Amino acid sequence: MTQSASIVASLCLVLDRQLPTPLFRQLYAGLREAILSGHLEGGTRLPPTRELAEELEVSRNTVVNAFEQLIAEGYLEGKVGAGTYVTSILPEDVFKTNIDVRNASSGVPMSGAAISRWGASLTAKSVVPIRYARNPRAFQPGVPAIDRFPFDLWAKLTARCWRYPARELLSYGDPHGYWPLREAIAGYLKASRGMKCEPEQVIIMAGSQQALDLTARVLLDPGDAMWIEDPGYLGARHVFAGLGVRLVPVEVDKDGLNVEEGIRRYPNVRMAYVTPSHQYPLGVTMSLARRLALLEWATRTGAWVLEDDYDSEYRYEGRPLAALQGLDNTGRVIYMGTFSKVLLPALRLGYLVVPLALVDTFVQARSIADRHSPSLDQMILTEFMNKGHFARHIRRMKHLYVERQAVLIEATRQKLDGLLQIQPSTTGLHVVGWLPPRWDDRLASQHIQRQGVDTPPLSAYHLAPQQRSGLVLGYAGVEPQAIRTAVEHIARALS
Repeated sequence: MTQSASIVASLCLVLDRQLPTPLFRQLYAGLREAILSGHLEGGTRLPPTRELAEELEVSRNTVVNAFEQLIAEGYLEGKVGAGTYVTSILPEDVFKTNIDVRNASSGVPMSGAAISRWGASLTAKSVVPIRYARNPRAFQPGVPAIDRFPFDLWAKLTARCWRYPARELLSYGDPHGYWPLREAIAGYLKASRGMKCEPEQVIIMAGSQQALDLTARVLLDPGDAMWIEDPGYLGARHVFAGLGVRLVPVEVDKDGLNVEEGIRRYPNVRMAYVTPSHQYPLGVTMSLARRLALLEWATRTGAWVLEDDYDSEYRYEGRPLAALQGLDNTGRVIYMGTFSKVLLPALRLGYLVVPLALVDTFVQARSIADRHSPSLDQMILTEFMNKGHFARHIRRMKHLYVERQAVLIEATRQKLDGLLQIQPSTTGLHVVGWLPPRWDDRLASQHIQRQGVDTPPLSAYHLAPQQRSGLVLGYAGVEPQAIRTAVEHIARALS
């Protein structure tokens, strides 16, 4: 048996031409793993590249490229006239490195490695990152109809902005945000949301998660208590809990956050996080009486109110509701919005509207976080808004989402009668499907997921025990036929 044949056999080196990974990367990975695991000891001489290529039935260039990569990274060393060898690492050092690498990749803290209290809190509180899907499927919440984005129009605006870029946009930008975009956003919010804001109060952010994180860091200290809607948005809960804020769950009913309950049980908190125009995930609207009571409490106690207005543009009956911020006369409301649902999540553009007294502090914090959002993207979005494309796009998407929600409700009525009850919603991109009494929504969600459909359980959004089980179904990014097919899968899972 030749030397190359013995190495191929002992290491079980198999290269798969059906995989998207190039063959040289597969060979590189196999040899690297063998070195780290100790199967190839330091000082071992590897077979000549031509011989190994013949044994693996690949071109010599494939082996040469793999060897060159391993040499560049220090795993192999070439000796002139003598061949290629595994670098001289003691077996004990290889084994120790291997253990460390595996621990790091599996999330097990390495022995003696110190992390911050904030980092430790992420593990202690089991705070998990928000999942993403490369190919979203029914009925993942929070995903708009990405395929209906006006790509050709956006491409033309992009080409124009790059063809004649303003010189100041090619250097470091203003952490406050691109001024014309802030003007466009302020004008839009005053006209459509009844807000009291000027461009100076608008701060451009990298989406809602950064806005949540920055607001928490500026206004809250670890150990501070805050009201949070129950059930409520998981992205907000993870941010606040991860920063060591004590979450105080406050019940949500048909009128939104129960302010009276919050005052009665936990009056002295530093902040309240609310989604008043379209509560997530229940979809209810906070009543005027509750809004006024919340603002009165915030003014009296000096607390802050963080208003998350994530998808209120999509109101299907009448005009969008006025924002809570428009009722605030004492500067207690911080308002946040995002373009992720109305345009594309990949843009990573959102905004905060903060009281004038807090602007400088927030801008300083923004500059520390990541300097500024991409300047050219801000310029393109400004053109998109100022030329009327933004308003037209929202109108088109409203019609589309109304149709898709109707398809979902009709399919549910036909296939899931008695198993899942869904009421039409006048706002947003998802609905709640209510399960029969005493059903376990987590178990139901697991059964449905095995059928290839995502329906997060309502209980996952609760902190306190829930009274009724349900599933959250995002329909916006799903074609009508795919909606009908997914409903049939749900019926099979629940029957």
